Amino acid sequence: MKADILRKKFLEFFKSKKHKLVESDSLAPKDDPTVLFTPAGMNQFKKEFMGFDSGFKRAATSQRCLRTDDLDKVGKTSGHHTLFEMLGNFSFGDYFKKEAIIWAWEFLRVELKLSEDKLWVSVYKDDDEAYKIWRDVIKVPGHKIVKLGDKENFWPSEAKEKGPNGPCGPCSEIFFDLGSGVGCGKPDCTPACGCGRFLEIWNLVFTQFNRKDGGALEPLPNKNIDTGMGLERLAAVMQGVSSNFETDLFQPLIKEINSKAKNENRQLSYAVADHIRAITFSIYDGILPSNEARGYVVRKLIRKSVLHLRALELKPPYLYKLTAVLAQIMKEPYPELLKQQENIAQIILSEEKNFIAALDLSGELLKDKFKGFADKQDPDAAGRIAFQLHDTYGLPLELTQDWLKERGINISEEVFNKEMDEQKSRSKLQSAMKGDVFDVKSLGLDTKETKFTGYKESAGKAKVMKIIKDGSEVKKAEPGVLVDIVLDETPFYPESGGQAGDTGVITKGKNILEVTDTKKFGKSIVHIGKVKAGSLKKGDMVNAAVDPERRLAIARNHTATHLLQAALRKVLGPHVQQQGSLVEDGRLRFDFTHFKDIDAEQLDRIEEVVNGFVIANHPVDKKQMTLALAKKEGALAFFGEKYESKVRVISVEGVSKELCGGIHLDYTGQIGLFKILQEGSIASGVRRIEAATGTFAYKKIKEDEFVLDDIVSAMNVPPERLSQELQKKNARIKDLERQISSQQLGSLKSSSDGLISGAEVIKGVKVITNILDNLDINLLRKNIDLIKEKTENSVIALGSSMQGKAFLVVGLTPDLAGRGLDAVKLIREIAGLIGGSGGGRQDFAQAGGNNPDNLQEAFQKLKEIINNSL
Repeated sequence: MKADILRKKFLEFFKSKKHKLVESDSLAPKDDPTVLFTPAGMNQFKKEFMGFDSGFKRAATSQRCLRTDDLDKVGKTSGHHTLFEMLGNFSFGDYFKKEAIIWAWEFLRVELKLSEDKLWVSVYKDDDEAYKIWRDVIKVPGHKIVKLGDKENFWPSEAKEKGPNGPCGPCSEIFFDLGSGVGCGKPDCTPACGCGRFLEIWNLVFTQFNRKDGGALEPLPNKNIDTGMGLERLAAVMQGVSSNFETDLFQPLIKEINSKAKNENRQLSYAVADHIRAITFSIYDGILPSNEARGYVVRKLIRKSVLHLRALELKPPYLYKLTAVLAQIMKEPYPELLKQQENIAQIILSEEKNFIAALDLSGELLKDKFKGFADKQDPDAAGRIAFQLHDTYGLPLELTQDWLKERGINISEEVFNKEMDEQKSRSKLQSAMKGDVFDVKSLGLDTKETKFTGYKESAGKAKVMKIIKDGSEVKKAEPGVLVDIVLDETPFYPESGGQAGDTGVITKGKNILEVTDTKKFGKSIVHIGKVKAGSLKKGDMVNAAVDPERRLAIARNHTATHLLQAALRKVLGPHVQQQGSLVEDGRLRFDFTHFKDIDAEQLDRIEEVVNGFVIANHPVDKKQMTLALAKKEGALAFFGEKYESKVRVISVEGVSKELCGGIHLDYTGQIGLFKILQEGSIASGVRRIEAATGTFAYKKIKEDEFVLDDIVSAMNVPPERLSQELQKKNARIKDLERQISSQQLGSLKSSSDGLISGAEVIKGVKVITNILDNLDINLLRKNIDLIKEKTENSVIALGSSMQGKAFLVVGLTPDLAGRGLDAVKLIREIAGLIGGSGGGRQDFAQAGGNNPDNLQEAFQKLKEIINNSL
């Protein structure tokens, strides 16, 4: 049975049991700071588990999840993955153990027709209720029901002893018997044995307790069900194969890799097939390769995959090509992936090329990082640097070890491994839940939905439902104290979709609360601010008024982002997709996919197209419709965003159609003026434009005019001749600089004899030192060459200071090369005195610093080193 059919069967089965089918959450959960990635199906339902009413008590999902705890095992075992799909059914205070167990058994036995002989179950050792349901209702023989302890069959694992505080409960797992030919071979083997014979396919979690300090468990008023069944593992069982990698979810990828690989290595091809799934879906969800948090994980997976592909001797770059294969595998559950595959592939390709270039230049990188190690031999430091190279640039330890071995540099592999273990621990801490499993304080706000009236109104009457101070509810908002106010209805738009939250005032007569920000928690809209006069109490009837000028400025920028995306797609191509945005009153920021630099002509054209849309004064249409209809009509969606079944569509006839819940203008002409402020790259294949509209754009143009007027006045030419005059001035300056440099060089030639005659002889070697004022590093180097032509058996050290900076050069005549002296070693010993560092080659080295007062001291130390070296 194919994976697509399994997924569909599962969801349709629980739909028939009156479960709401909920779309998979993003791999980067927006309102959950406790996890780096979405690790399980229950994560998007935390608020429902705590009693928040979302309008449904039962849910079922096929959730894409990402975990990196066992990254080193991926490809080596049959079932470890980074990305996987978790099939789950959930109950929020509705049904409990009996129904969960009955339906799980019904799905496996009736829908999938798995043999009862092959199925075993486990229960928590103290959970007699679950045991009796399995034995007396389902009729599983007692010898096939295994009782396990806190580590195996309690969620979170060992929570009673170790925490965290919060909802928890016993588990019941369903196992598939792979047969006596697998594992230990003992006739009495059960799921309690870890030999691998019994494959866990479904975990049923009965969340019935609230853990408190000291490990006390108190019954929850609403008991919940949270189940999870890995689609990949279930597919392996249903397709009769021994490894998840042999299923139809992976085989097209693996066959494609093997068809191009010159070397055969099953572990490596399995690992690449796994990683491309995690990489692709991360980018699909808007997580781009970077050096921070989630982006770092994506970058690391790409680099590991490139190294695996190198070992397979696949012609690079290659990884990006697998995106199209994956898009075909996943086209049924994720049809949008087919549309995004080219963008995603280009982002991967850009990252691939950068890493391949780093590998090709690894020799220079290693030389720079390990300079001086051949002499001082510090294996521990070498191990730490090797880890940094692995962590930052992705250089494998073996490559670094081989390079160091050729140069006789020792490295501590133990230190490298210690650093690696610490990094893994940090990564686990980042991806693990922090503190209590659920943030009860913030969820206290999620009692009732706040009615939003801001699409049509900017002010209105409302009732104060809650006042929150420092996370706790209070009855009164006192003057000068920061509080969160929840109203029954409000025109204030909460920060969402990149649009800044509204500001304004909430008043009752002479009692005034200044709202400085607006946010949303669940379905409650929270007004953040301080009382400026009087006080406000819970239950007060108030007037809520948004700052109208700021609201209009934000609306200008928000509508302009839609016009900007349309202009980008028109000028650069339809591949452009939104990657993120920020809409404030003073500016807008728009991030988008594009894989080349944007030249000045294109940028001007983009600005011109947007202003053309503004001048045309198109009406801006706002409609509510189903998500399916919006997609059918071709509305653009934010890359990786999750939408409700009902969506708001913002349309500008013939220009733009996007899903968007933000505040918008009625006509494009209300934007007034659109001005691009800056543009640049922010990540591989992603660029950013910042712009202003309306009065802010006008102010920017006036500021530029003032600057231009000052330059025109200073140059004493009309504006139309300014560029030509500046070119003339620049040419004249360069000519004068050449003349000065020539004169200085002539002066140096005439003074070089004097420098040579003033040399100090140390153990038969002439040491020439001098400070020459206002010379740059190039002239100092030329002076070294002049002196070398006129003398031999000499060390020449020259220094200079310019604008508070120190320059230092050291040169050796060719005949000193065999006497144990090295210009690089000499300058490194003395460069610290001028507050800098240096490098070069054996006969010439240079350094820069910020302490020119110590040049003479540096020369003195140089003489001491030479005296001790000869």
